[in-house]
Amino acid sequence: MLKRLSPWAVTALIIALAAAYLLWIGREPICKCGYVKLWHGVVVSSENSQHLTDWYTPSHIIHGFALFGALWLLARRLSIGWRLAIATLVEAAWELIENSDAVIERYRSVTISLDYYGDSVINTVADILAMVLGFFLAARLPVWLTVVLAIGFEAVTIWLIRDGLVLNVLMLLWPLDWVANWQAGR
Repeated sequence: MLKRLSPWAVTALIIALAAAYLLWIGREPICKCGYVKLWHGVVVSSENSQHLTDWYTPSHIIHGFALFGALWLLARRLSIGWRLAIATLVEAAWELIENSDAVIERYRSVTISLDYYGDSVINTVADILAMVLGFFLAARLPVWLTVVLAIGFEAVTIWLIRDGLVLNVLMLLWPLDWVANWQAGR
């Protein structure tokens, strides 16, 4: 049965099902502002994570780097298409967890994201597609360049917005007052 399935169709289906689930649980399809922007760069804003890309898009590209590396180590005998389908399933699962009421409330209570009410569905789909981009970049680029890009993405977002993948995960799992104060500019 699996031999008949196209990994590319499975990948697209995973993305569509994630979007459908988010719509079903009541997440906004697009920004409540009524329009979709390619880029929204204001972090402390009700429009953050509501448009196609934002300052958190690089972290999803890094997810693609990491998932490519993990699946290369654990499942390199699978075709790149099936590894992408698995990576997409993992990323979509993260997006669904990240947009659960419990995690949204956690973000709001322990991070600087006081106005965060979950990602729009279009932002979630764009985040998953950013992971796909990262996955394909990692498949094509030398490992050293992928690592340099990941460090660069993190350094730039930490420098410019005082947040990034590492700080986001840290503050979600183990919030530190001094980090929250620094992120808030205190």
